[in-house]
Amino acid sequence: MATKKTKTATKKSFDKETYMTWFESMSLMRRFEEKAGQLYGQQKIKGFCHLYIGQEACVAGAVSALKEGDKYVTAYRDHAHPIGLGTDPKKVMAELYGKATGVSKGKGGSMHMFDKEHHFFGGHGIVGGQVPLGAGIGFAEKYKGTDNLCITYMGDGAVRQGAFHEALNMAMFYKIPVIFAIENNGYAMGTSVKRTSNVTELYTLGEAYDMPSKAVDAMNVEDVHNAVAEAAERARKGEGPTLLEFRTYRYKGHSMSDPAKYRTKEELEGYKAKDPIEQVRATILEKKYATEDELNKIDKKVKDIVKEAVDFSEESEWPSVDEVYKDVYAQEDYPFIID
Repeated sequence: MATKKTKTATKKSFDKETYMTWFESMSLMRRFEEKAGQLYGQQKIKGFCHLYIGQEACVAGAVSALKEGDKYVTAYRDHAHPIGLGTDPKKVMAELYGKATGVSKGKGGSMHMFDKEHHFFGGHGIVGGQVPLGAGIGFAEKYKGTDNLCITYMGDGAVRQGAFHEALNMAMFYKIPVIFAIENNGYAMGTSVKRTSNVTELYTLGEAYDMPSKAVDAMNVEDVHNAVAEAAERARKGEGPTLLEFRTYRYKGHSMSDPAKYRTKEELEGYKAKDPIEQVRATILEKKYATEDELNKIDKKVKDIVKEAVDFSEESEWPSVDEVYKDVYAQEDYPFIID
């Protein structure tokens, strides 16, 4: 049977502003996550904590390719997504601390970040649970007659869930404006893709539903941007969803409790050699968009932002006890509910 894939996008050239934005945005994600890991070790952050170190291009490339009004939803490895969308890092860090000033009022913690203002719909702890939600968010945009879409992130383990297949089938049938993005970092927790499925080319799963599907080198932010821009164009034309397999890598374990002994040092160093931030840094220097000294100043700026986020979180108040009863229902949607 002939496979149906999206046409190869024409290589786009990017300007200085785009590269500088990518560099600062991905650097902020990286420094934030490194500090979060350190704070977890100091027991400042408790509960679960899944870091995004190494995967930054998956967010940065999508944000630059999409437009204001487009929606984002992901799983529990979700600190970098709101930061990439412009959420104040102080609010993200405060949420990790469980403070009232957090983006989810201290009630969600690491796995449940939400920011309606920046169109970020979470942060979901159930593996694959966000996939049909993303299709639903995209359907809502279609129903309302907008040209917005929803990009729905998931890990490689989530594609083993039945909800993934149901969502793909419905999205293709109803031509829903949604981009399904598999962040394939090679391991579902500690189990490699090769040990969980006969299908290791994950993008081909979309072909069962005649969905345009492709693999993307997600260590390269330009490739991510081009693939997302192409998928977005299809969605806005009313042609429906696209499945993208972002081939990326996490430098840390699945969570802070995972020593990642299931992979070799050589494998890790191989991916670090094509680090997404270092690729952008090299391009900036090659094109003379900035000097090494100017990039170091950006790195210092980013570290200062992270420090401010930590100081803010340390000084913030804990949620009051009565907060446990709030935000259970949306009051404006259910006026008959009495406090």
